[in-house]
Amino acid sequence: MNTHNPYTGELLASYVVLTEAQIQQKLELAQKTHAVWKDTTTADRAAKLKTVATVLLKNKDKYAHQMALEMGKPIRQGRGEIEKCAWLCEHIADSGPEQLRPELIVTDYAQSYVVFESIGTVLAVMPWNYPFWQVIRFIAPALMVGNVGVLKHASNVMGCAQMLEELFIEAGYEKGCFQSLVIASDAVEAIIKNPIIKAVTLTGSTAAGSAVASAAASEIKKSVLELGGSNALVVLKDANIEQTVATCVAARFQNTGQSCIAGKRLLLHKDIAVLFMERFKKAVLALESGNPLQEHIYIGVMAREELAVELEELMNESIAMGATLVLGGQRDKAYFEPTILTNVTAAMPVFKKETFGPLMAVTTFETTAEAIDLVNASVFGLGVSLFTENIAAATALVSQFKDGAVFINEKVSSHPALPFGGTGTSGYGRELSHYGLKEFCNIKTVVVAS
Repeated sequence: MNTHNPYTGELLASYVVLTEAQIQQKLELAQKTHAVWKDTTTADRAAKLKTVATVLLKNKDKYAHQMALEMGKPIRQGRGEIEKCAWLCEHIADSGPEQLRPELIVTDYAQSYVVFESIGTVLAVMPWNYPFWQVIRFIAPALMVGNVGVLKHASNVMGCAQMLEELFIEAGYEKGCFQSLVIASDAVEAIIKNPIIKAVTLTGSTAAGSAVASAAASEIKKSVLELGGSNALVVLKDANIEQTVATCVAARFQNTGQSCIAGKRLLLHKDIAVLFMERFKKAVLALESGNPLQEHIYIGVMAREELAVELEELMNESIAMGATLVLGGQRDKAYFEPTILTNVTAAMPVFKKETFGPLMAVTTFETTAEAIDLVNASVFGLGVSLFTENIAAATALVSQFKDGAVFINEKVSSHPALPFGGTGTSGYGRELSHYGLKEFCNIKTVVVAS
C-alpha cells in the first residue's frame, strides 16, 4: 500500500498490508485489553485524555506536516485541525465523567436507574480529508466510555494513521486500546463480521456507508454513519453582505473545499445577488494557492488527481447544461483552482451531487419559500446556513429544514459540546456531545423492586 504526495507526485512510503492472521491477532489484543480497560474509572480515563491533548499540541507541527505531505492540507489549517483535536480531548475529559454517571429515574419501583457501560471493540472506517480530527472524534469518546478501537484509515494517509497509533502509546495507553489496521477496503466486511467487533462507525461516501451498514446489519451490530453533504448557504436580502461573504468563502474553500460540511450551494436572494457576487468573486480571487507546506497558502491541491478529475467532470456537465463559469475552472493534475459557477439550477450535477473540492455553485431565488424548497431538494441533509439580520424570522424557519443542523449567520461546523450528524443520505447517528458519547454504550436499565 503506497502513499504519494499529491502536490509533487513523489512516493512517500510503502506499507505492508496485514494478513488475516495478523488482523485476528490485533483484534484479540483489543479484546484482551478491553477486559481490563472497561473496569478503569472515568476519572482515570479523563486523565489519560488530558495527556492525549498535551501530546497532540506538543507534536502539532509534525502532524500538520504529515497531513500536508499525504493529502495536501495547507499546513496552517493542519495545525488548526490538531488544536481542535486537543480541544475535543480536553472537553470530553472535563465533561465525560459527569455525563456517564448513573441516571436515577423515579418510578414505582424501590429503585430504578440507568448505567452507561462499554460494549467492547469498535471498528472505525475513516476518510483522508481530516485525517486526525475524524479519528480523534471517534476514539476519544470511545475510550472515555471504556471501549477500545481499531481503525481502518484511508489508504493515502497511512502515515497519519501510524502517527495516531503512536500518539496514544506516547500518552500512556496500552497498545490494545487503539490500533491502526493496514488493510484495503475489501477486508472491512470480514472484520465487521468478526465476533470481537461489537459496532462500527464510518465517515465517508454514501456507497461506502451503505456497504458498511449492510454488513453491520447482517450481524445485528450497531453502526453510525457520517456521510456526504451538499450544504446550502442561504443569503437573504437583509444579510450583512461583508460578513456573509467572508463566512461563505471560508465555508466553501477551507481544506481546499474537501469537507462534508462545506457550503457547496450558495443561494442568493435576487435583490442582492449582483452586489454579493462582486464581493464574493473578489474575496475568492484573493485566496493564495500553492505548496501546502508554505505558511501563507490557503488553497492546496486535492488529495488525489482522480478527485480533481471527478470535480472537473461535474463542472463541465453543468456548464453544458447552462451554468456560467465566472471564475476558475482550470485543473492541473491534482490542483483545481477556486471556481465559481452561476446560473446553476436544481437539475445540474453541481447542485444535485456532492462537489468535493473548491467549486461554488450559485443559484438565485425570489422568495424564502423558494429558498427552502431549494435547500430541501438535495438528497443530503447534513446542514444549512441562513444569513439574515432578522434572527427571529430565521429561527422560525428552523423546523422547515430537514438537515441535522441549522446555523444562523455562521458556517456549519462541529463543536465538542454539540451533536453532529445528518439525515437522508448524509447518514444517521450522532457524534460529539453527550449524544455521541453514548452512541456506543450499553445503556443498561437497573431496577430494584424492594
